[in-house]
Amino acid sequence: MTQTSRRMAWLVVPALIFLLLFFLYPLLLMLQRSISEPSWGLHNFVRIANSSTYLRVLLNTLRMALAVTFFCLLLGYPYAYLMTLAKPRWAGLLLIAVLIPFWSSILVRTYAWTVLLQDSGVINSLLLELGIITRPLRLMRNFTGVVIGMTHVLLPFMVLPLYAVMQRIDLDLLRAAQSLGARPAAAFRQVFLPLSLSGVYAGCLLVFVVALGYYITPTLLGSPRETMMGDMVVQQIQQVRNWGMGSALGVVLLAVTLLLLACVARVVNINAVLGGDEL
Repeated sequence: MTQTSRRMAWLVVPALIFLLLFFLYPLLLMLQRSISEPSWGLHNFVRIANSSTYLRVLLNTLRMALAVTFFCLLLGYPYAYLMTLAKPRWAGLLLIAVLIPFWSSILVRTYAWTVLLQDSGVINSLLLELGIITRPLRLMRNFTGVVIGMTHVLLPFMVLPLYAVMQRIDLDLLRAAQSLGARPAAAFRQVFLPLSLSGVYAGCLLVFVVALGYYITPTLLGSPRETMMGDMVVQQIQQVRNWGMGSALGVVLLAVTLLLLACVARVVNINAVLGGDEL
């Protein structure tokens, strides 16, 4: 290693110290509390394994994360594709529209959805005035409301990776396929779609992992039946003051996330998903 390389390596030290203090240390502290409070042992994990409530909440969390990921992909892929086809000026406006949610509080956005989705909200009032429905639809305090709110919040995490990948695809490949006799739909399916899969994987991975630990939106738009692991952790720590059980639930959620990532890594090239490989 040259002297210049050694000097450059020292630039990594502040980042490593930051990760150790604010990421690794809290994780180790959480693990220590999960097995030491109220007494040393695996009592908290045994209680979680033997409780149907915690297992139901874990399954509900996975189901909610999968549903949100699906709808984010369903909405995000055509939006990112439109950004790719649009002229630079319009693509910039579409990009700003995606980034606007990052400039406002999640709490504010979630409360805005309560105004829209409640029984006397904007959507139900409009549908009633148009005569489409005769009584308000239940759009809140259920699975539907939580999925709508979380999809809106997490959609940028799907669109941005998709757009980053699609922007690097040469659109002349589509024109070449069409010039050789392929219909537009066939050219898209056989040429563009396979090249954009790394963006699909990256977006789905980001949305799914973030959705697993979500708390605010499910709490405000859902009901007790839509309780997720993040809400259970907050309840154990803030209301019950049981740091051991709250830490154990956090460890379980982290373990499930890492296990799912390991399973994905056996099927998908994670290095390519994270941008390590060129198209």
